[in-house]
Amino acid sequence: MNARVAGLVDAVRTQLWPIPLAAVILALGLGTALPALDTVVDTDLPESVSGLLFSGGPDAARAVLQAIAGSLITVTSLTFSLTVVTLQLASSQFSPRVLRTFVADRFVHITLALFMSGFAFALTVLRSVRSETGSDPGFVPEISVTLAFLLAIASILGLVLFLAHLTREIRAETVMQRVADETLATLNRNFPADDDASRQAPTPRHDAFQVESAVTGFLTSVDRGALLRVAIAEQAVLRVNAQPGDSLVNGVPFATIWTLDPNHIIGPESLQRLNDGINNAVFTGSERTNVQDVAFGFRQLVDVAARALSPGVNDPTTAVHVMGHISGLLCRVVELSPGTKCLCDDQGVVRVILSMPGMADLLDLALAQPRLYGMGDPAVAKRLLSVLEEVSWCDRTGLYHAEIRAQAQKMGMAVETGNHLQEERTELLALVHRLSTNEPHRSP
Repeated sequence: MNARVAGLVDAVRTQLWPIPLAAVILALGLGTALPALDTVVDTDLPESVSGLLFSGGPDAARAVLQAIAGSLITVTSLTFSLTVVTLQLASSQFSPRVLRTFVADRFVHITLALFMSGFAFALTVLRSVRSETGSDPGFVPEISVTLAFLLAIASILGLVLFLAHLTREIRAETVMQRVADETLATLNRNFPADDDASRQAPTPRHDAFQVESAVTGFLTSVDRGALLRVAIAEQAVLRVNAQPGDSLVNGVPFATIWTLDPNHIIGPESLQRLNDGINNAVFTGSERTNVQDVAFGFRQLVDVAARALSPGVNDPTTAVHVMGHISGLLCRVVELSPGTKCLCDDQGVVRVILSMPGMADLLDLALAQPRLYGMGDPAVAKRLLSVLEEVSWCDRTGLYHAEIRAQAQKMGMAVETGNHLQEERTELLALVHRLSTNEPHRSP
């Protein structure tokens, strides 16, 4: 999917209003069209069908529609209030960065859409009810009133299901699982398993040009196709030094341009086209997203673990559970091709180099803060070392053995300086020693 389209889809997905707004528009249209259908088919319906429809007069129809509209707008206000309270709770208990997960919840979107569309439909149908006068026999849209009644019943069921859903969503295990699922999808999308990781990225020449950012914000995604096209058109090589998730600042360089042919000079016009093309292919936002930012999910999970390990919360069990999800994601990274990505032209010449986090970056991101805040707790310390052990086991070719060993040595220093009982220290240091000296696993 194109980076611009993917960014728009993600922006819409993480907003509360698109689905409810679409439902209200549909309800307004249906509330206008259905009474017109009532006037056409009302007298032609078979008795078995008409017996199921609303059979009251204009006053009864108005009373029903007014009751439905009034109750649904009250329930909608209650639902909004509960959603806001949930967002506040998630922000304070877990991390402000997990709010995107709650706001993107489709169940909440659909529930709000059901309540608001029922309210809009009832109000719209109410306009078509006419009382009997001397020249007008009156009109009651029986099908429309019946549908409004069914929407009210569905809203009652929806409220019960919404409350049940809300109690499940605010659990730490649910939050962690949803973040882990999103992160896994981002990893699979940006680190395909069949990617050629052996391709070496060329080194920038001494006369390379720096490309300054035209905007300020978080780098959310890069249009790889657009970058490749502009690089080929100008016979240049470009490297985006910033990774998705990094903060760009207007006027500060974030990319580098050079040529492979020392005899080819990039002129002022060509340089301007490259500057414009690169800035147009880079998308920023006010917050990080999961479109191409593979480290964002790790950041969210680590934030939850760090909050759980804070003295004010003191919940090491949640931190241990977080490390289980992080371990699963890191083991998946081992099977993929993390790190810098190279895009080539039709002749196989590298034209675009994209900076992406490697295994060492992700290991440090995932373990640095939990190691800092949690090594004093034996259960957390043992789980952190188990993460390295599990990643080492999945690294059957030994490709990342040096990175795992470096993290194990940091763990060892933290254990030695920590306030552990002698028995606990001996057990933890034994794990550190095994990770530091073990030969990497070999495929059979």
